[in-house]
Amino acid sequence: MANSKEKYRILVVDDSLNTLEVIQRNLTSQGYRVFIAQRVDEAIRILESTSIDLVITDYKMPKVSGLDLIKHVRENFKNTEVMMITGYASIEGAVLAVKTGAEEYLAKPFTDEELYEAVKRALDKLNLHNAKQEHNEPTEMYGIIGKSKVIQKVIREIDKAASIKATVLITGESGTGKELVARAIHYSSKQTSAPFVPVNCGGIPEGLLESELFGYVKGAFTGATESRAGFFQTADEGTIFLDEVSNTSLSMQAKLLRVLQDKEVYMVGSNRPQNVNLRIIAATNKDLLVLVKKGLFREDLYYRLNVITIDIPPLRERNDDILILIKKFTETFAEEFNKPIPKFSDNTLQVLKNYYWSGNVRELENLIQRLVAMTEGEVIETADLPSIMRFSAISEKGLQRTLAEVEAEHIRNVLTALDGNKTKAAELLGVDRKTLREKLKRYSVSDIK
Repeated sequence: MANSKEKYRILVVDDSLNTLEVIQRNLTSQGYRVFIAQRVDEAIRILESTSIDLVITDYKMPKVSGLDLIKHVRENFKNTEVMMITGYASIEGAVLAVKTGAEEYLAKPFTDEELYEAVKRALDKLNLHNAKQEHNEPTEMYGIIGKSKVIQKVIREIDKAASIKATVLITGESGTGKELVARAIHYSSKQTSAPFVPVNCGGIPEGLLESELFGYVKGAFTGATESRAGFFQTADEGTIFLDEVSNTSLSMQAKLLRVLQDKEVYMVGSNRPQNVNLRIIAATNKDLLVLVKKGLFREDLYYRLNVITIDIPPLRERNDDILILIKKFTETFAEEFNKPIPKFSDNTLQVLKNYYWSGNVRELENLIQRLVAMTEGEVIETADLPSIMRFSAISEKGLQRTLAEVEAEHIRNVLTALDGNKTKAAELLGVDRKTLREKLKRYSVSDIK
């Protein structure tokens, strides 16, 4: 089976043939394609004839030094990373190597694992650099930003839904942009000039939801001093967006079903139906089929809503879009706060790309807003991030960890960030305290507090 590392080309430059053969053998065994050169002039010829991703060069070499090679690579091969290895380890040498342009500095003797990890870090930086270049200009459609395959699929589904006046069910976690998708459907449809009325079903008390949706006539209840149209009447000929539809009661679901079936609404206090001609778009962050099986959501309403379904992926499945979104939000808030556009260090971007983003795009947007507003320097560093994000950075073992190790580390980091508060940690982790206690015991995670 082909190894994904085969796409990376690495050039190793060292005047010691023995060192060259050892590094070549080790890296080849990891799936990399490795070229070797004993002199700088040989290395330059290879660079000019072959696309190289990473140059690993010795510091001390006859005639032309490794530092000279680094300078040459930096000046002539912008998409090639550099790593220096040397037996003359010193802080001054490391600083000079980095200042000259080396991304990694490895002192001899080093273990195979140290070599592999250094190479991985250098290539990760290459990928980050390429992503920043590739995503220099955000792709935006319907206000939805991103180039990832999953978000492009959502955009294609919006186009399809906009072309027909059918009921749409939008699913996805909180913060993924369900209302943004609903607005995109409405404003790219033939009904674009008609009203778009968003309703947060979870934000309106049950006792008020019926009168808010369907309106009421004068005298229907205490305080009803005049008749008032509801959201359905307001949205007539356009679109009503029922967000968090899963939070409605079974009684309200029966009334919504009647609207879908008969295209009629009854104002509170009236026995006369009113015809409405509109599109209903509903959204939920819950699995409605699970709620149906539990008897918490009407099956007939579920199938009425589920004519066209658009599932919005969480941000952690849109890894390619994170840098695009960061750039867009940074520019937007810098302009809003009348501040220079700050830059992000590579380490900071790497942490943000690896973060879980339980709050999705909304969480990312809020974070960038806070960073732009509060950071005084020109560069946003890892230290400027919330502690929970700093702790969530991928450990040095990278992909060599087991799932249990990842979970144990995440639990430990969450507890540390929350000063050992198990109640808050359990809430953030999405488990109850009993489950958290069992996991702490299983993974031998010591109590922080």
